[in-house]
Amino acid sequence: MSDNTLIFSTTDTPTLAEFADVLRRSTLAERRPMDDAACLAQMVSGASLWATCRRNGELIGVARSVTDFAYCCYLSDLAVDQAFAQQGIGRRLIAETRSRLGPQCSLILLSAPAAVEYYPHIGFTQHPSAWIMKPET
Repeated sequence: MSDNTLIFSTTDTPTLAEFADVLRRSTLAERRPMDDAACLAQMVSGASLWATCRRNGELIGVARSVTDFAYCCYLSDLAVDQAFAQQGIGRRLIAETRSRLGPQCSLILLSAPAAVEYYPHIGFTQHPSAWIMKPET
């Protein structure tokens, strides 16, 4: 008999293969360097905070962040397997991330175009002056 309980953790670091797999099953793969294994590996090892969700041991959601834990936390990836979308997993991954941050720490993210309408509903406010410097190609 299988246990379909969702297990959330902020001490579980996914493997490179698990991270890549959940990105593919989410809506983020088209916006991530899926064909660059070295970059994906550095994304996994360079994260300073993970929140994960597993079901029956399988990774079905991640929140990958870079943070100083005191002032700012950049939530770089929020990915949930599309088969489990709209079940509150993304919201819970954000809550798990926030539980590890200091009381004055702001959570910052750049939304994928398809998710722009999602974030205001869960407490984020849009910032009008965010800037990005893309890598030189």
